[in-house]
Amino acid sequence: MRRIVVDQETLARVMRKLALEAGEAIMEIYNREDFEVREKSDESPVTEADEAADKLISAGLRAAFPDTPLVTEEQADSHGQSVATFLIVDPLDGTKEFVKRRGDFTVNIAYVEDGEPIRGVVYAPARGRLFYTRPDGKSVEEEGPFDPETPGETQPIGVRVPNNDALLVVASQSHRDQATDDYIGHYRVEDMRSAGSSLKFCLVATGEADLYPRLGRTMEWDTAAGHAVLSGAGGRVVRFDDQNPLRYGKSGFENPFFIAHAPGVTLKQ
Repeated sequence: MRRIVVDQETLARVMRKLALEAGEAIMEIYNREDFEVREKSDESPVTEADEAADKLISAGLRAAFPDTPLVTEEQADSHGQSVATFLIVDPLDGTKEFVKRRGDFTVNIAYVEDGEPIRGVVYAPARGRLFYTRPDGKSVEEEGPFDPETPGETQPIGVRVPNNDALLVVASQSHRDQATDDYIGHYRVEDMRSAGSSLKFCLVATGEADLYPRLGRTMEWDTAAGHAVLSGAGGRVVRFDDQNPLRYGKSGFENPFFIAHAPGVTLKQ
């Protein structure tokens, strides 16, 4: 099999630019009085914002990296691929938050190499927060206002040293369940907060949380970008069942349950 080689400087620039442009398209629809919401075959919602962002990002990635496989949530024909190195996109992660106008939605673009998400961008346009991995793999948060063509000032981000007697925990806003609450109950928690979309990974990456457990169904496009950002900030994402690293390119691109955390958190079973 021919090895795919992607220039990391170009990758970082293109992913950042497309995420910001997609965010602009999403916010134009978000700020309307009304927009169309439909139901997909899996009963999850989809809006014209998902589709507009997907069209923009997919066209940009295919133009810049024509030899690199692309997997995107909104294109079902991309889900049958068997790949280990690829680009993966969730053009609007947190559609339920978008529909409810709660603001916790993101644009996710990631690059996976040999099953590991090594580059990612997470943009939360309604929150004005932009996180990404630099070409060297280190993660930063860029300060707004944002210009797609010209990067602004950035600050390196990194996980905090956790206190296992007073952990900061973040969990899903729309997919919280009893199993997750029961699992969190095994820890000594100082503060518990809810957040939507892949922002949860970024909160661990910036030291605003120590632990994000997910005991529910997710797909690789939901997690790859946030996973890359967290890894570049010194964090980890492991499978819930055996605490081995979460890998990508799985059949159907479906994840097992997982735990995202800062090193130093004593993980429970």
